[in-house]
Amino acid sequence: MSFAEPANLPASQTAAVCAPGSLGSPYITVDNWIYPAVLRLYSLGFIDHVFLGMRPWTRASVAQMLEDVGDRLQDADDGPLTDEAKNIYQALQHELAPDLSGPCLRYQGHSRVESLYTVVRGISGTPLRDSYHLGSTVINDYGRPYENGISNYSGASGYATAGPFTFYGRVEFQGAQSADGYSTGVADAMSAIDETAFTPQGSTQLNFNVPQFTIPMGPIGTTTQGRVMEAYVSAQVWRHQVSFGKQDQWLGPAKGASFAYSNNAENIYGFEINRIEPLHVPLLSRITGPFRYEFLVGPMHGHNFIPNDQYASNPSPINTVTPGAPWVHVEKVSFRPTDNLEFGFERTVIWGGKGHVPITLHSFLKSFFSVTAPQPNVKFSRNDPGARFGAFDFSYRLPYMRRWLTLYADGEVHDDVSPIDAPRRASWRPGLYLSHVPGLPKLDARFEVAWTDPPISTSDGGHFMYFESAQKQGYTNAGQIFGDWIGREDKGGQAWLTWHLSGNEWIQVNARNQKAAKDFIRYNGIEYGTTLNDIGVQVVKRIRHDVEVNGSFTVEHFKAPIYLPGQQTVTTTNVQVTWFPRKKVSY
Repeated sequence: MSFAEPANLPASQTAAVCAPGSLGSPYITVDNWIYPAVLRLYSLGFIDHVFLGMRPWTRASVAQMLEDVGDRLQDADDGPLTDEAKNIYQALQHELAPDLSGPCLRYQGHSRVESLYTVVRGISGTPLRDSYHLGSTVINDYGRPYENGISNYSGASGYATAGPFTFYGRVEFQGAQSADGYSTGVADAMSAIDETAFTPQGSTQLNFNVPQFTIPMGPIGTTTQGRVMEAYVSAQVWRHQVSFGKQDQWLGPAKGASFAYSNNAENIYGFEINRIEPLHVPLLSRITGPFRYEFLVGPMHGHNFIPNDQYASNPSPINTVTPGAPWVHVEKVSFRPTDNLEFGFERTVIWGGKGHVPITLHSFLKSFFSVTAPQPNVKFSRNDPGARFGAFDFSYRLPYMRRWLTLYADGEVHDDVSPIDAPRRASWRPGLYLSHVPGLPKLDARFEVAWTDPPISTSDGGHFMYFESAQKQGYTNAGQIFGDWIGREDKGGQAWLTWHLSGNEWIQVNARNQKAAKDFIRYNGIEYGTTLNDIGVQVVKRIRHDVEVNGSFTVEHFKAPIYLPGQQTVTTTNVQVTWFPRKKVSY
C-alpha cells in the first residue's frame, strides 16, 4: 500500500488505461460541477456521445466520454470557443486524474476522501418548504431542513474500490432552527386538498391534524441530526453497475428539474441495475443508435396515509390511517440515433404499502407489467398495480446552429404510457441552451418553462400530476416531491445567465417563477392560489485548484394567502467551502 500523487495524464490516456467496464468506479453526485461542464463541451461541439437524460455518471464513464476531446481540440482552429473548450477539458482532466491514473490491474484498488465541506445558510423571513402544496424557497437540495435563521450542513464523502467493486459514502451533519410551521387551519386545508383527513373509530368527526411529512404543521423543533446522503456498494458486471444503497438520480436533460427523478427530496434506499456504457446491438442500433437503460426499486419514506382493507371495502373520500409506506420502481431507456439527437422513455410506478398491497414478488410483477388503467373496484384492493407515471425526454443540437443552440424537453403523464401518447394530459418542461452569446464566448444562457396543469378536468384540485387516489402522499419521499419542484397543478419557469471565469469557476444570475392554480389551493369554497418569484446571484471560485468557495444570494417574493397575508419577502444567503483532497491510497 502506498500514498501517491496521481500522474497528470490526459483524460484520453487514462480512459484507455482503465476502461469503464473493467474496474469499479463511483458515481458523480448530481450536484457536481462536472455535469454542466460536460454539457457545455457537448453544446460547443467538442464531444458527442453523452447521455444527458440519464445521470449520474461514473467517473470512469466521464473519462470515456472525453476520450477523443483532446484530438478535437488539437484539430480545431484557434479561437475563443476553442479556448473555452480547453479550459473545461483541463478542469475535467484535473478532477479525474486521481482516480484513473496508474496501471489497470484486475484486482487493483484505491480509496480516497473525495470531499470535505461545510455550508452556512442564512434565511431572513418565513420561507416555504412544501413542494407538495405551496412551494419551496430552496429547491433541488436533497430535502435538507431549513427555516428562518442560520442553518449548517457539514459533511464528507469518500469511496474505496477493489477490482470491480466500489463502496461510496457521503454523510452530513445538519442543523436548522425551529419554526412555527403551518397553523391548524392551514393544516386542515392541506388535509382537505389531499383527502388525508379520517374519521377515528367510534367518532363521527373528521380528524385532519395527524402529523405527516407532506404537511409541515407546527411547531417544528430545532433540527440537529446526522444524515446519510449517499451510501452504496456496487459491482461492475459486463458494463453494468449493479448497486444497493442510497444514491442520486437525475433522469432528464433539463438543468432546473427532472420530472421523473431529481435531488429535490432525500434519496431512497434501493437496488439498481444501470447500463453505464452505451450498448450497440447489431441491426437494432442502425436505427436507434447506441442506448442505455436503468432499473431501480426501493421503499419510500414518509407515507403514512395508505388505505387499508376497511377503506377498500367501503371506498369514500375519507381515508384511514395505517403505518407503512409504498415502494417505487423506475425504468428508463435512452437512445442516441445520431450525434445530435438523444431521446428516452421512462416509467415510474408507486405501489403497495401496509394495509393496501403487500410488497411481494407477485405484486411487483403485476405492477411492472401493468399497462391498462384498473377498474375502481381494483384500485383500492390488494390487486392494485399502483400509480403509473410515464415520461419522455429529448435533447437536440439544432441544425445550422450545432455549436450554439441545444433544444430539449422533459415530460411526464399520469396513468398513460407516455406524454407523446397523451400530450394534452401531460406535464412539460421544455428548454433552450445557448452555449455562448455572440461576441461574448464566456457567457452562456439557458431558459426553461414548466407546467403541471394540463387542460383536463381531472387536474382540478391537484388530483392528477404527482397525486394518486390510493397513495395520497403521491410522488414524495420524506415529505418532498422527488421529481420536479414545480409541484402539482403549477406553472412557472427558470432562466440562467452564466459568465465562465474558467472551466469550473463562474458568476451566474438566475431567476425563477412558480404559480399554483387557484382551483388547486382551495378550501371551503374559497380559491387562494400561490405565486413565487425569486432572483439570485451565484459566484463559484477555486483556491489553488482544490478548494472551492461557492457563494449565493437570493431574494424571493411570494404570495400564499392561505398561509400568510400579503406579499412575503425572503432572502437566502449560502456560503459553501469544499476541499477536494488529491491524495489517494492505492493497494
